[in-house]
Amino acid sequence: MQAGKEAFRARRSAAWTRERVDNLSKQEIEQLRTNAADLGEQDVVTLCDEALRALPKGADKRNPALAKNAKARRLISRGKAFEARGVHLDDARGSWGGVRSSDGVVVMSLWADAVKSRDGACNYLLWAPNVAGARPWSDTPSGQERLKHCQLALEGAGAEGLLVFGERLDGQLPEEKARSVHGVDPETVLRFKVEKQGDEYWAVWGKKI
Repeated sequence: MQAGKEAFRARRSAAWTRERVDNLSKQEIEQLRTNAADLGEQDVVTLCDEALRALPKGADKRNPALAKNAKARRLISRGKAFEARGVHLDDARGSWGGVRSSDGVVVMSLWADAVKSRDGACNYLLWAPNVAGARPWSDTPSGQERLKHCQLALEGAGAEGLLVFGERLDGQLPEEKARSVHGVDPETVLRFKVEKQGDEYWAVWGKKI
């Protein structure tokens, strides 16, 4: 039984690479490290330590430029932003996306300061499996709804994104819980491609498309 348990841990640890960890926020890396330490997954703990050391100083602080931009924008609630795009949310509090009935396009909200720049394009992690307890939100009804929306977009439904501005809460994904949510910028609509990278779904837009 013990050997089987160790083999299971090895397979689960192997799912994490340095590149995957680098794509997480500082809070997400710290949460992953805590969960991995509790489960005795030392390889994942080491990856997290390396990624944390590589972060620039002040990486855990709220981006002042984003905060300034958020104040300068006319932000509205997520529900109203989706209504303006012709989308009805199944769960007004928990849904982070919906399907527009007029054309079948999937519209998703994206946490603004989680957008990353890579390979000359903008990238955003839409959904990833809950490996080692790092992303419990993925297993919730809202997370499963996001997975379904990613799959629909990947199959050719088309996808749009709305930027949500706010402040993160340490140790939590903003989709699940945030310190504060300022609102959505109704003037900015992103049109992106959904790509599946391993078990993860990413929104990609910019030069790459």
